[in-house]
Amino acid sequence: MNGLIKPTIILGASPNPSRYSFLATLRLEEAGHTVYPVGIKEGMIGNNSIITDKNCIKEVDTITIYIGAKKQAEWYNYIFQCNPKRIIMNPGTENPELWSMAREKGIECEEGCTLVMLATGQF
Repeated sequence: MNGLIKPTIILGASPNPSRYSFLATLRLEEAGHTVYPVGIKEGMIGNNSIITDKNCIKEVDTITIYIGAKKQAEWYNYIFQCNPKRIIMNPGTENPELWSMAREKGIECEEGCTLVMLATGQF
């Protein structure tokens, strides 16, 4: 980590411990970042309740996406209302439409694995 705390929304968070979104939530928190797991299923990830409403979280640095491209459109308003500085599209979530929309709004976009980025100090 580069020493900065980056408040992060984990979009597509799941209470299932075998899902990458679950692991990313735990690893981000272990690295000192403030985490906001947002998903459609209620549950817990560590000490964090999964947020199931679409109320915008302000002052977020990063949204890391764990929702496939076909289901992302219903989240576009939420993503842009939160006004992140950066969006990370994890493997399998790449979406040229969202990428284009985000870039037009001045939001940095990256295709990459949040877990790998954390492990290599690139988050």
